[in-house]
Amino acid sequence: MRYLFFVSKLYGYSIARPVQAAIRARGDEAAWFVHGVGDEHLHDDEQQLKTAKAVMDYQPDAVFVTSNWVPYFFPGTKVQLFHGFNAEKRDEHIGHFRIRGDFDLYCTQGPSTTPKFQQLAQQHGYFRAVETGWPKIDPLFQTDEQTGLREQLGIKKPIVLYTSTFSRRLTAAPRLHDAIAQLANEGRWHWLVNLHPKMPSTIVDSYKALEGENLSFMDTDNIIPLLKAADVMVSDTSSVVFEFMLQEKPVITCRHRNPGPHLLNIQEADELESAIDTALTLSPESELMSEMHKYADWLHPYRDGHSSERVLDATEAFLKNDYDKLKHKPLNFGRRISTRKKLGYWRW
Repeated sequence: MRYLFFVSKLYGYSIARPVQAAIRARGDEAAWFVHGVGDEHLHDDEQQLKTAKAVMDYQPDAVFVTSNWVPYFFPGTKVQLFHGFNAEKRDEHIGHFRIRGDFDLYCTQGPSTTPKFQQLAQQHGYFRAVETGWPKIDPLFQTDEQTGLREQLGIKKPIVLYTSTFSRRLTAAPRLHDAIAQLANEGRWHWLVNLHPKMPSTIVDSYKALEGENLSFMDTDNIIPLLKAADVMVSDTSSVVFEFMLQEKPVITCRHRNPGPHLLNIQEADELESAIDTALTLSPESELMSEMHKYADWLHPYRDGHSSERVLDATEAFLKNDYDKLKHKPLNFGRRISTRKKLGYWRW
């Protein structure tokens, strides 16, 4: 089998690489097509196809996608892997569940999304949905080189990971900046800060300026080592909240759009220190931890580190059994012309 990864956002690398590892373990071949984001993040042993013509010559059996679009004219079945969990940032008809007519197969993450996508698959008839789990999560449950960040940084005190979405309406970054600066200065905990790639540079620079003995700004496309190292997360309405929660570690959110009993949600910055104290002393039997466990099972029940293998199994089964049974995708002429314009490829 021959596979292609289509990456148009920085976060796509860490989602696709576990699938690449599974492909290589099976003795199959993988290549990358990077558009709209730097290719300097590719590793030396990763094959890059630099033009649409090169992709056409490569003839992949399937194209794995981590963003919400893919060139329709690329060969191979188009497989949606998703860029994150449904963080409830938007209404479902324009957010996580929006069907754009680009994909043949949706590899869903768990009971929170599978029934809806299977309903949509039956309704539209030109794609399938199979629950596989999310490949990005695999390294969270594997013992590999992505462990040991605490030791690398020489940190012995509790670690608080701060992340934030870039949306001006939902981000807590400006609101929490001064409180985090003060708490880092006091030195009770060590802070790891990782902000969304689309975060305005002024906010990013203000957090970078806080770097010191008790705060490390982590500018990385791979957040997995940070998730493993931290004892508690502070965030807002960001999908990375759910990635951290799968480890059954507590999460503090600031003005989450849709908080539930599985989150420690605060409204103001002056509540942050007390919330961290609470989070670090929660017992596994506490009500919050129990609710978090139930929510994590609903969101993503797989803790075996093998979602990538399930993605490959689902793709192979789809190619063998379902591909020829689907209805034709909608033509969407405007979208198709726009896609060709993006890539500068006009051969038909």
